[in-house]
Amino acid sequence: MGLLLTGSRSERGTGASDRQGVEGADVERASPNTPDRLGFDVAAPAAILVDAGNGQVLFEKEADQPLHPASIVKVMTMLVAMDAVKAGHVSLDDPVRISREAEAMGGSQVYLAAGETWSLEQLLEAVAIASANDAAVAVAEHVAGTEGAFVALMNRRARDLGLERTRFVNSHGLPQDGGEDANLTTAREVAILARELVTRHPEVLRWTSIRTKVFREQPRFVMVNTNRLVGAVPGVDGLKTGFTNQAGYSVVATAERAGRRLIAVVMRTDSDETRVEQTSRLLEFGFRAFRPVVLAIPGEQVGEVRVRGGQPARLPVRAGTMLYVLTLGGDPRGVTRGLVVRDDLAPPIEEGQAVGWVLGEVDGREVARAEAVAGASVAPSSGAARLWQWIRDLVGSVGR
Repeated sequence: MGLLLTGSRSERGTGASDRQGVEGADVERASPNTPDRLGFDVAAPAAILVDAGNGQVLFEKEADQPLHPASIVKVMTMLVAMDAVKAGHVSLDDPVRISREAEAMGGSQVYLAAGETWSLEQLLEAVAIASANDAAVAVAEHVAGTEGAFVALMNRRARDLGLERTRFVNSHGLPQDGGEDANLTTAREVAILARELVTRHPEVLRWTSIRTKVFREQPRFVMVNTNRLVGAVPGVDGLKTGFTNQAGYSVVATAERAGRRLIAVVMRTDSDETRVEQTSRLLEFGFRAFRPVVLAIPGEQVGEVRVRGGQPARLPVRAGTMLYVLTLGGDPRGVTRGLVVRDDLAPPIEEGQAVGWVLGEVDGREVARAEAVAGASVAPSSGAARLWQWIRDLVGSVGR
């Protein structure tokens, strides 16, 4: 039921397994969870639904079609800014002086004036709640010096995430003047980006879940959340809408119920009403139709591998985190578990060290994974022991 939400091949990596060196973790893009297979559809040109916990794709429709994201671009703006905060390059308490370039932005805004000073956190709130273009430019300039330098960081982050069909030309999402290149992305890559933001920086959900908030008292200006799903659909606490005449109405929404978080992307609908209705239907379908099948709990032994030149020579492998897959109604048929370990695994190995991946598969397709860790420490063996292992391996290979 679905595939693992992932970026480029280089991000996924490969590895040898106890299934005689089979390359693992390279997931094809085609998914069985299309409208014709599920008997469910949404009235939108492109859409995708994923589980935020394990990255499993639960539904997709034209998810790799390049489209204009409009203000959904600001998900990457928030990610790059919060990465900078986490790295200690900037602080949410930093005073940010508003430039004339930020003041001049049109569209959705909080009417910043050049020379004013706001904290970085106040400006990020304005981006998250009101989709403020002027605040997005002010954030970009503070983090990187210029908006152009910030856009370079956005595109570098996209490459790091394996977003091969995504291109950013500004931090706010408005069409460029003069016929210049436009922002482009896909529903799948928006979902990857959103999952990265809510996983690495869940604190942004404090802002994206706010329905209204006063931005300034004199003259009074109240921000209203552009995401009408917040407060209307149970569990929705983000994430970002987008609209231009060129892009149509799009949204990346996330909701959490009973400890389970889903991310839905719906792109290029013909109205805000359709956007809200179809995204709500997609989230409800995900929470109602899919149930987890647990394949491993943290610390559970999931296999054993031989370590050449190691003492002991056999290494127990355990799941580092919970591994589960989601199926329609929690049906376990066709669900299997695999193990992929690193090609370069060699002693010394410390207990708890990452050694590969535990794979969750449905009908032979990888749909989820959890980190595999060493269940014991392995030291380099002595010279005599290594010679004996070499002879044993040689005799064993001849016997085969």
